[in-house]
Amino acid sequence: MAKEKILVVDDERNILELINYHLTKEGYIVIESTQGDGVFQKAKAVMPDLVLLDLMLPGMDGLEVCKQLKKDSQTQYIPIIMITAKGDESDIVSGLELGADDYVTKPFSPKVLVARVRTALRRKKKDNVDDKSALKIHELLIHPGRHEVLVNGKAVDLTYTEFSILQFLARRPGWVYSRYQIVDAVRGDDYPVTERSVDVQIVGLRKKLGDFGHYIETVRGVGYRFKE
Repeated sequence: MAKEKILVVDDERNILELINYHLTKEGYIVIESTQGDGVFQKAKAVMPDLVLLDLMLPGMDGLEVCKQLKKDSQTQYIPIIMITAKGDESDIVSGLELGADDYVTKPFSPKVLVARVRTALRRKKKDNVDDKSALKIHELLIHPGRHEVLVNGKAVDLTYTEFSILQFLARRPGWVYSRYQIVDAVRGDDYPVTERSVDVQIVGLRKKLGDFGHYIETVRGVGYRFKE
């Protein structure tokens, strides 16, 4: 059985060798890149199952690479795990806003990194077999299979994370979910996210939904719910 292909982008040779060793040991096929320039083209050429992406890269930085991958129809559904030495929450939030799926900070445990890779790939497979039936609530029409949201017949451009949050909340209107319940449902219970990053995603989602953003209600001290 063929193993998944993983594109690893990092300018530190020792980090690349470490990641390559542990992923290859698990049976994954590893493709390497040491700079941001050209990663988008390489991803389209090899179509990896996942990208491990350092944020600090020579040439084009990791956030710009992430933006390119998530904007293209061919590569937008490839999971991205950010690798960064930065502890600044704003950098992590920026990556999540662009559609990255997870992150690990340097120095990291190879076992933890491999576990994150497995989780992201498992989640991708689950997404591929989830219920594809359309969901209609109020003026919103959500097509899970096509990853499409229409408001009064007009398409709304959402990131993977925004779409996932909207679909999760809309599946059970009136139910209140905490920020961490939302994270667990969308990304898995091993995802070390801050409350602020969930709030940022909700703000962006409301903005894109325009006049219909009020359907996502804030429940003070608890979390969020989709209006019944």
